[in-house]
Amino acid sequence: MLTLKYRHLFFDLDHTLWDFEANADETLRHLYEQYDLARYGTFTVDEFIKVYSDINHGLWRLYQNNKITQQQLRASRFPRTFVKLGLSESDSPENISEQFTDILPLKSAVFPYTHEVLNYLRDKGYVLHLITNGFKDIQHVKLKSSNLTHYFQEIITSECCGHLKPDSRIFQHALERTGATAPESLMIGDNLECDVLGAYNAGLDQVYFNPEKRRHFTQTTYEIACLSELKDIL
Repeated sequence: MLTLKYRHLFFDLDHTLWDFEANADETLRHLYEQYDLARYGTFTVDEFIKVYSDINHGLWRLYQNNKITQQQLRASRFPRTFVKLGLSESDSPENISEQFTDILPLKSAVFPYTHEVLNYLRDKGYVLHLITNGFKDIQHVKLKSSNLTHYFQEIITSECCGHLKPDSRIFQHALERTGATAPESLMIGDNLECDVLGAYNAGLDQVYFNPEKRRHFTQTTYEIACLSELKDIL
């Protein structure tokens, strides 16, 4: 039985349990209205969201590769968005980044079956943990807002550990902190590099959460398109 193979389950948070895109979309629509960005008459709210999302993803890749700092990421994503939309950096409202950071983690959208599956896994005796590259100051708010905190024994953030996924040292830190061993541990996440390859290099089996069924050529221990499929594995 596979239930005997693993004891510790390590989840990613953003894009795996907590629906970052849905929550960011709602937050950005709020900010578009709050700051009356329609007054510029040059971009729609959907264009604003699309451009911001592309820029934010690119900056996150730089951050995860240790090429920019957390502060640089937060300070540059909105000014770059406005420039890409044909305005100037000075057109970016002064406090919009802080507003985004304050409002976003209060959103509660999670992927389908999140609570059902976490209840199922906990009831079966698995010990659940989180490993996240997200910033500590907002990850705990996200967990509380979406009623997820109580499922996890340990919440390991890259900010506290000092290493970002896919660096194998964050996975080693997680194993040491939880008292787990690699063979009895399973990593579940949506990012092929950070979650799958990072866990693989640290000796952990992996579940690639691929809800959009993106084509790829990476070898994974398991692959799922819906969190409910974890019940078939565990």
